[in-house]
Amino acid sequence: MHPARSLILFTTLSGLGFGLLIWLGIDPSPPMGWVGAIFYALAFALALGGLAASAFHLGHPERALRAFTQWRSSWLSREACLSVAALTVSGLHAAALVLFGIHIAPLGGLSALLCLATITATAMIYTQLRTVPRWHHWSTPALFALTGLAGGALLSGRTTAAALLLAATGLAQLGWWLGGDRREATDGSTRATATGLGARGAVRPFEPPHTGDSYLTREMAFVVARKHARKLRMIALVLMAGLPALLLLAAPGHVNGALALLMHLAGTLVARWLFFAEARHVMALYYPPRVER
Repeated sequence: MHPARSLILFTTLSGLGFGLLIWLGIDPSPPMGWVGAIFYALAFALALGGLAASAFHLGHPERALRAFTQWRSSWLSREACLSVAALTVSGLHAAALVLFGIHIAPLGGLSALLCLATITATAMIYTQLRTVPRWHHWSTPALFALTGLAGGALLSGRTTAAALLLAATGLAQLGWWLGGDRREATDGSTRATATGLGARGAVRPFEPPHTGDSYLTREMAFVVARKHARKLRMIALVLMAGLPALLLLAAPGHVNGALALLMHLAGTLVARWLFFAEARHVMALYYPPRVER
């Protein structure tokens, strides 16, 4: 699948923003006044920035509001509805804290649940696709949730929780990659099985489906070289989880916390690029591979 910048920013930034809102919601003594305003402003900026980036991937961004109408059948629509609910409840919780100095614990707990549900719905947009074996597994929403929680813990200054969650995220990411490799290898879909002509011998296309570039060739026929993927996986793991966790455990502090956050963000962006670039849609069987240069 084509690793569009809009989707990489969407899944990364919104996960960080909603992850921070989760920790602010469950905090028994959340920040109030100006400090609380800064934390909530950062969380809303990340969440809304990520959601805004996703709109640029739509063929007709002006029709984005129609996404709210298909919540019965579409995870994209459910994510849109949940994000509005999560941001609304989190906004009410923030207003009580910042403007009136009142902590309404049930409201904070509800906002945390809605934010976690939003992250899960984002992951389910991809998990539901049986045509992409690498994504179609329960580990995909688990990985998105862990990444969001780890990033939110970093942003909220929870050193110990962040270090533990970063280690768990690194293990989950490694397991997701290995499991995805195995699912793709054992999927069994080939041109022969797709056309039902396997009994007649080797199957190859006589001509491409069409002569020009199209949405399908741009979005679903992307290939990243295996040797490059291995290097990028290592870079992502080291930056996303390894170095930030070690830095937090070795010398906790504001400066190291900021460095750990920057490394985690960079590693997550690389991991999300691979999330899309390595995913193989079965439709690509009919098209020659396309490698981005």
